[in-house]
Amino acid sequence: MKLLLLEDDDLLAESLAESLEDNGYRVDLATSLRVARSVMRTEDYALVILDLGLPDGSGLDLLSQWRKAGLDLPVLILTARDTWEDKVNGLEVGADDYLTKPFHEAELLARIKALLRRRAGHVSQELTLNGVSLNEASQSVSIDGGPWHSLTGTEFRLLRFLMHHPNRVHSKEKLIDQLYALEQDAAAPNLVEVYIGRLRRRLGKSMIQTRRGQGYVFVTH
Repeated sequence: MKLLLLEDDDLLAESLAESLEDNGYRVDLATSLRVARSVMRTEDYALVILDLGLPDGSGLDLLSQWRKAGLDLPVLILTARDTWEDKVNGLEVGADDYLTKPFHEAELLARIKALLRRRAGHVSQELTLNGVSLNEASQSVSIDGGPWHSLTGTEFRLLRFLMHHPNRVHSKEKLIDQLYALEQDAAAPNLVEVYIGRLRRRLGKSMIQTRRGQGYVFVTH
């Protein structure tokens, strides 16, 4: 699952990106409105973390433009502006949550997980579809109520994305895009086949189906 982080403080951005990636997310970093507008045209994000004070303009203006254009993905404002008026303005413009600096990373992670669960229509950290239960906190999977098995980071990210978007065909290229950030070296598309094979050995071959020439789909019916 890929997130966009708009933050022009290099040290904070690097620390946040590392923490988020340790928790199973892929992170693209934008340090200006210009970069953010550019990547949003080509990339598919699950959530945006938005600073308000950016070198080439206001994050609030960017958020307002996104909402007017119909962009409805979750946006969490992360800023040093901490008055109640600032919070009201941010939420009224279209933010889904508002967190002020300084902050605890654990709280930021909890808010991100809550926004993503709400977006997917789930209220707990355990997602269950077609007998497959995925625990996002422990990054483990259980089949039909059986024992929990730990997943590697890549296995977890891939299965979480498929389960959050069931019964939809996803190309190898799209899955690669969700697993790796922009600044990372591009992985070979056949790497997806390797991880799909690993997941099938855990879940059963029929759970993740291949659509020849199109990609893969996690089926629930």
